[in-house]
This record gives sequence, C-alpha cells and structure tokens, in this order.
Amino acid sequence: MTAQGGLRYVYAVCRPFEAALQAQLTGVGGTPPGLLRHRDLVAVVSTVPERDFAEEPLRAHLEDLDWLAATARAHQGVIDALTTVTTPLPLRLATVFRDDSGVRTMMEAREADFLDTLDRLEGRVEWGVKLYAEPAEPERAPEPAGRPASGRDYLRQRRSRTREHEEKWRAAEEFAHRLHELLSSAAEDSRLHPPQNASLSGAPGQNLLNAAYLVRRADSEEFVELVDRTKDEAPGMRVELTGPWAAYSFTERVSRPQEQGEAR
Repeated sequence: MTAQGGLRYVYAVCRPFEAALQAQLTGVGGTPPGLLRHRDLVAVVSTVPERDFAEEPLRAHLEDLDWLAATARAHQGVIDALTTVTTPLPLRLATVFRDDSGVRTMMEAREADFLDTLDRLEGRVEWGVKLYAEPAEPERAPEPAGRPASGRDYLRQRRSRTREHEEKWRAAEEFAHRLHELLSSAAEDSRLHPPQNASLSGAPGQNLLNAAYLVRRADSEEFVELVDRTKDEAPGMRVELTGPWAAYSFTERVSRPQEQGEAR
C-alpha cells in the first residue's frame, strides 16, 4: 500500500495470501481495505481521515453509540471477508497509526508473537455457543376453593414450588456443564465467557453458557452437526450457534490494551 494522506486504520494482521478479497468490499469510512506487507506479515488497512480518527475526535466518537456501531459493523465486515480467504488476527476496534511506517514498526516489534499465534490458529475458526433456559411460563392463578387454605397448606405449597424451581435450575446447570464438556472434546480449545445479562443482550431466557470453541475449518461441519443434535436434548433449553468467526477468543497474546490509539 503506497503512502497517501490520512491515518492508517488496521483491521488485522495475517500471513501473505493470494486469494482476492471481494471486489466491492468497503471498510471503515467507506474506503476499501488494502494490504501492507512487512516481511512475512501483512496488515489489512484502510486510510481514514484525521478529522475522525485523530486522538481527540476519536475519543469523542467513541462516546457516540451510533458512530461506534457503524464503525464496528464496517470493521467486522472486513474481518468476515478475510476469514473466508485466510486466517486473520483481528486487532482492536479503532487501532490507528500515523502512517505506513508506524504500521510496519508495530508489525516488526510484535513479529514473533504474531507469527507464533498465526501458526497456532492456521486453518482454524471460532464457533460461539450460547445456552439459555427459556423463560418460565407465568403461573396460573389457583382454582377457587370452598374455603381458604390453611397457613400450613400455603407454606407447604410454597416449599414445593421452591424445590421444583431449584431442581429445574440444577438440571439446567448440569446440562450446561455436560454440553460444554461435549463440545470442548470436539474442539481444539475453548473459552468460557461470562454469561450475558438479559437486560443488555435482549435475548429471552437466562444465559447459562456463553462459550467459544476453536475448531479446525475442515472439522466445522461435524461440529455444527454435533451442536444441532443437542438442541432437543433438554426441554426448556435453547442452544444458539454462531460462526464461523475469526478466532477472537484465542488471540490473547496479540490483543493488548495499548493497541487502541497505539501510535498517532
């Protein structure tokens, strides 16, 4: 990629690849991504304007949820396109450098980590699996009786309902544990993420399992079939599968906090 005006927005680092990216692919700011090679690595970059991505305006933009969502979609679109043709190591959203030289300096400084992680992840993708306990149906009002139940009967019914709820919850947690063990045995690696908050995610039900699995691309069909077979095993449970993704959850050594705004 030749030098030109603007800052360099970096999506990912990968090994050189020959397959062409989609002809109409655009990235952050509506500009097509390009490839910047440095020895045995390639950075996938776009040129972005300083008025939006210099330190001060970027800090303000990151507080704008609409701008942030649009930027994240464009960023993810490039990563998804890369995942179809190579093994990318995604960098953090809004990783920006002053120029090509700054990007090359970053790649050289972290070359050993990048190459080691690329070797480890080559030919592999990430699948996400979430397990939800479906929302309980609202309890029906008790049938009218000839006369009110005694206080002892009322407490007995309450204890019975509490035990029933606890048993269902214990069964759900046991199913989540078995499911994770089963899927982990079919994957090369796995990561457990914190359960999602229903009020934030908007997904119905209680999230019991939120996990990522590293799977060889060649084994992905079998992994998907394995997940599909679990979907009807436990009544009241909902299994959701997403992917294949770039291996976000398995790039710890290259996802450092200082990437965002690392060099300007």
